[in-house]
Amino acid sequence: MFCPTGCSGDVILMAQFHLFPDGPHPVAPFSHAVETDGWVFLTGQMPTDPKAPDAQLPSGIVAQTHQVMQNLKLILGKLDLDLAQVIQVRAYLTEFDRDYAAFNATYQSYFPQDRLPARTTVGVTALAVGALVEIDMIARRG
Repeated sequence: MFCPTGCSGDVILMAQFHLFPDGPHPVAPFSHAVETDGWVFLTGQMPTDPKAPDAQLPSGIVAQTHQVMQNLKLILGKLDLDLAQVIQVRAYLTEFDRDYAAFNATYQSYFPQDRLPARTTVGVTALAVGALVEIDMIARRG
């Protein structure tokens, strides 16, 4: 059960923790998504292949961004959602200056121009499994 700070005794939000056996292999102890009160929080995904989690990562920011987005779409699909329900995105890039433009062009291809989620992009020093990009999302049912 989950109850934010300040809840009265009458308000309890039940959280559902989703981990899909055929989803991307987690690189740390986490769920693929957590859902509460119609909000769906997708864990940051890496550019790993769900069918071959130990395979070498795709080469370059464009290929890695496509793989991350495919992984996120896979998780959304398992939850009967798609990118149309995504309202917020956070992206992390290890080579921000070098990769930002190519990342944007690739990322943008997944959303209609008039329906872009709110987004924050952060430059970081490193990511798990040596990835160039990681993306997490928040979606809303309804």
